[in-house]
Amino acid sequence: MSATTIKILHIDSNHPLLWNQLQEVGFTNHEDFTSSKTEIEVKIHEYQGIVIRSRFKIDKTFLDKATNLQFIARVGAGLESIDCDYALSKNISLIAAPEGNSNAVGEHALGMLLSLFNNLNKAFSEIKSGHWNRETNRGHELEGKTIGIIGYGNMGKSFAKKLRGFDVEVLCYDILENVGDANAKQVSLSELQQKSHVISLHTPWNPSTDKMINANFINSFSKPFWFINTARGNSVVTYDLVEGLKSGKILGAGLDVLEYEKLSFENLFIDSEKPAAFDYLLKADNVLLTPHIAGWTFESHQKLTQVIVDKIKAKYFGNLS
Repeated sequence: MSATTIKILHIDSNHPLLWNQLQEVGFTNHEDFTSSKTEIEVKIHEYQGIVIRSRFKIDKTFLDKATNLQFIARVGAGLESIDCDYALSKNISLIAAPEGNSNAVGEHALGMLLSLFNNLNKAFSEIKSGHWNRETNRGHELEGKTIGIIGYGNMGKSFAKKLRGFDVEVLCYDILENVGDANAKQVSLSELQQKSHVISLHTPWNPSTDKMINANFINSFSKPFWFINTARGNSVVTYDLVEGLKSGKILGAGLDVLEYEKLSFENLFIDSEKPAAFDYLLKADNVLLTPHIAGWTFESHQKLTQVIVDKIKAKYFGNLS
């Protein structure tokens, strides 16, 4: 099929290389960053491809209007904003780019962990307020600790690779078998919960991971642990996490994502009063929050779009590189 017959609608802005490289090989690009979902549904039948981030959900209604759609490309790691089963039933290819920001996520998770262990955020805040507190900011070393990784795909593997320079034991748990490697030993969830001093979550969001980090999960650990989440906020019950922090079951938390985020990930939920659990996170000394930026580096911005371009090209022409 000739690229000149393929029209692609871009509904979110991305790195310019995506547009330019698709255009170079003959695809026709159109953009619409402002129309509503309903307005785009009126014209989506004109397009064979759509490139999205997370502006709105690609649901059954949308897909029924997209009568000529051949692929949906999401410039990101997850596909939770798409009704994947329904899209696949219509022979629509789904393209994502978890390879593109996995290094960024791995580095961010490590940075959060080191900051929590050494009270970097807390100590800096105190110094800015005129307090020089050494004893209350005595830190912990990673050496001798066991790090548990839940979800051992692109993101989990990246984090494990970053830990190779530390004298730690790295365990991983995944629903798929035989995914362990030289950087992490695959074990059962029970063994992970028995041995880990740190848990880092790297799972996609889907029905099986929704609210998986809850009171039962937290209380199944044999020892207090630190918790890092650079995956999806909806996988964690914030109230239960806060209860774990209050009881000392969770020693500290580094959260790049929150269950209160809107679907687009561009805004927090806050339309009215903050939930008590969220207010606790904002005030806790042993909590580090970032605004869903683990995979949001200058380098990953380019890598994500390059992965998408390469996969779209491969769909129609094979590997052109």
